Amino acid sequence: MGAVRVVQLAVLAWLASAIASHEDSVQYLVTAPQKPELQIGTNFTATCFIKNTTEVTADDLRWKYAKGEIPPEQYTKISETALNVTITVTNETSRWLFCFIPKNSEHVKIDRWKYYHGINLKKGYLPKKPENLTCKAVQYKMSISQFLHCEWEPKHQQPGDFSTFYKLNVHVLNTEKVFNKTTTESSADIDTETFPSFMTLEIWVEAENALGKVESEHLRMEANSFIKTDPPSNINIISEDSFPTSLLLNWTRPIDKTHVYLIYEIRFAPNGSHTWSHVPQADTNIDIQSFRLQNLQPNTVYITQVRCKNERDGYWSEWSNNSTKRTPSSKPASKPDVWLWHISESADEEQVWLFSKEPEFANGEIIEYQISIQDSKEKLPNKNMWEKIRVTNPNADSSTKHATSLKEIDLREKRSHIVKVTAVNVKGTSPVATIVIPEKENVPPPVQKLEVYPDAGKLCVEWTSPNSTAVSEYVVQWTRAGKMNWQREKKGIRKTSVRGNLEEFVRYNVSVYPLYSGWIGKPLHVETYFEQGAPIKGPSVKLNGKPGSTEVHLVWEEIPLNEQRGFISNYTIFYSDGTKTEAITVSRDTLSYTLKPLTRNTRYDTWIRVSNVKGFADGHNHTFTTVKYAPGEIEGIVVGVSLCFLFVVVLTMLICICKRDVIKESFWPQIPNPGASTIGTWSPDYHIKAETSSENCLSGISVLDVDICDGKSVFEEDKACLPLKKDKYMSEEHSSGIGGSSCMSSPRQSVSDSDEGGDIADTTASTVQYSSVVASSGYKGQTPSLPSQQAVFSRSESTQPLLESEENPDMLSLEGSRQSQRFPPESLSHCEGNSDNPNQVEIEAKTLDFCPVGDDSEDRQSDDAQSHEWSTTAPISSYMPQLGGYRPQ
Repeated sequence: MGAVRVVQLAVLAWLASAIASHEDSVQYLVTAPQKPELQIGTNFTATCFIKNTTEVTADDLRWKYAKGEIPPEQYTKISETALNVTITVTNETSRWLFCFIPKNSEHVKIDRWKYYHGINLKKGYLPKKPENLTCKAVQYKMSISQFLHCEWEPKHQQPGDFSTFYKLNVHVLNTEKVFNKTTTESSADIDTETFPSFMTLEIWVEAENALGKVESEHLRMEANSFIKTDPPSNINIISEDSFPTSLLLNWTRPIDKTHVYLIYEIRFAPNGSHTWSHVPQADTNIDIQSFRLQNLQPNTVYITQVRCKNERDGYWSEWSNNSTKRTPSSKPASKPDVWLWHISESADEEQVWLFSKEPEFANGEIIEYQISIQDSKEKLPNKNMWEKIRVTNPNADSSTKHATSLKEIDLREKRSHIVKVTAVNVKGTSPVATIVIPEKENVPPPVQKLEVYPDAGKLCVEWTSPNSTAVSEYVVQWTRAGKMNWQREKKGIRKTSVRGNLEEFVRYNVSVYPLYSGWIGKPLHVETYFEQGAPIKGPSVKLNGKPGSTEVHLVWEEIPLNEQRGFISNYTIFYSDGTKTEAITVSRDTLSYTLKPLTRNTRYDTWIRVSNVKGFADGHNHTFTTVKYAPGEIEGIVVGVSLCFLFVVVLTMLICICKRDVIKESFWPQIPNPGASTIGTWSPDYHIKAETSSENCLSGISVLDVDICDGKSVFEEDKACLPLKKDKYMSEEHSSGIGGSSCMSSPRQSVSDSDEGGDIADTTASTVQYSSVVASSGYKGQTPSLPSQQAVFSRSESTQPLLESEENPDMLSLEGSRQSQRFPPESLSHCEGNSDNPNQVEIEAKTLDFCPVGDDSEDRQSDDAQSHEWSTTAPISSYMPQLGGYRPQ
């Protein structure tokens, strides 16, 4: 701290002298030091001086960064005119540090920039020590280049305001030669004038910037250790027929021995393989120019490369260009891979295709296969006869084995078959491959719990071994439309991946067969996809039959397998009537569906969507229109209505038959016979009582009240139904004018006219006079209450026409005979006996209600239709027909 204090005082003295010599300066503040070079992470102290003014003191000074004012705790007051500040330099520290006086007086406000001064700070890091120094001298033509290329770390400049410079130094020991070169990069090429082969070199790098300098470790090695030559050239491979498992290599040195002693490295691999085999280094650790590769596969193309380097330390050259050669052929050293593909099966026999792959060590081009098929029960006549099958497309490359279809075999159900196959090339025949196809009843058990799934770009197959220890190996088979392939796995394997070119969006049928010492066991199958995708298109829907009124039956076919591109999960049926769309989801095994209920006479659009785990596709639309009436519905309605109508008709006829009497009375009522009436026996002197008409009586009928014979009362039943209406008609005795009657009926309104408002303008001119009659007895056997006397009825005035008895007096005798049939003889005799009775009175015409009594219903019905006015002098046979509406015949 004492040294720092001395420096500060010296600076202050220098500033004081500078101020004295520049009294004319207008700047009031000065900062020191100017443009300092600072290391990031260290502390820095700056000083601010006041000059040429006494307006302010050190107490008025302040320090700040661009971001803000520095707290006063970091200030140190040196004197009344000097103030220090101490800060820590970081990456975030601003490049400018300012000293200033706040605006606390008018003088400062006016001369603001005179009280403001700053320091430009330069900051950075010390240079980093160079590491991992490497140098290399490459071959130039047939010698070593004179330029030595060296590299080191760090590869990039450090952050900060300082640039780092590197100096590469090369010293040839035991000489005075020193070569160097300066650069700002992390590599450099240094010129050695002539490369110092077999001499020792010392190499190092110096890094320097404004803050300091640092050196790398010194590298001391022989100059040849830095050499990297070109690879060997003119690689020549010789194939010798007598040595089918070896190849002879020759090459040329890239550089003369006077410059460097070389060692070599050789690698080789079958064509198409990605794995290299290396010749042991001990076999090539000498300066040689040829080598024989051994233990190779016959008839196999090999790729060979060679490289070299200094015999001690040094850099390996690049690998030489590929050199290829096929080894000589030899007879097959392994069995062919034989397998069967089951193509069809029936109750009696089974058809299979026999396939074979080239032996693993075919050692040459397979030109034919020899096949022998032996039945276990029926020996072939020439069992040693082998069938020869030529190979049309031979494949000599052992790295790309392919299956060859040999023959179709028909297998009998209850026989096992032994199939033997050998492969033949130009050098000889392979060992025999044998498989046994057992009869169906004795097929060994299958594997258990087979699973197939894609994983990490491969199709994995996993299974559980059967409950048997006799399994010798497994065969994994995968098939697609018209193609089949297989691979063999050892008996200890339980999980493998399919080794073959699998296609996306293609369904494979993967099977695992256990083999029991050549006997083929029962397979287990699983369908799978290596990669699934959305279906290409949906199924086409159509109608099964014609549309109904409220339902329609849809059918569709499963889309082709190559268009499914995955396992179908479900179908969705869409149908729309133009206003709304409905959807129904059905299972994947459903290929038909009945839509209901639908609206009658409506047009619908329908389509099918097929879905899987990757997406869906819609099929084409199909349009249909529902009918207004379902088939048979109109016929049913017609038949129903016809049956109902027939039922009604039959029922009506039955009712008419059962109720014929009632119908007859309603439409054709029976008219009473006036000739059978006893009104002719009524006495005009009969005392008539007015009685109230019954509820079911017919009003408006004029009835005569008579006293018959001795004035006995009329029968009670007639009196109850025939009340007199004396209040309505005030009659007097009149002369009929017929038969010498002394009374005439005066004109009066009829009952029908008075009750129904008929025309009352009718006069006597339109009336008809009835003759008077004498009643001999009571009506229907009634005994008149008055003494027996002759009943004389006055002739009445009526608009009704005369009875036939009035027009034809000769009919009276016939009417009398009819009347005698109705009334008992004693009544007639009684009346006749009193015919001269002086007390006989003439009956006035009265207005009566005529009601049906007893068996006279037909007479009552006819009497309801019309009303009459009666005269007391009219004979009974003359007026009764007027009540009934017809004349007796």
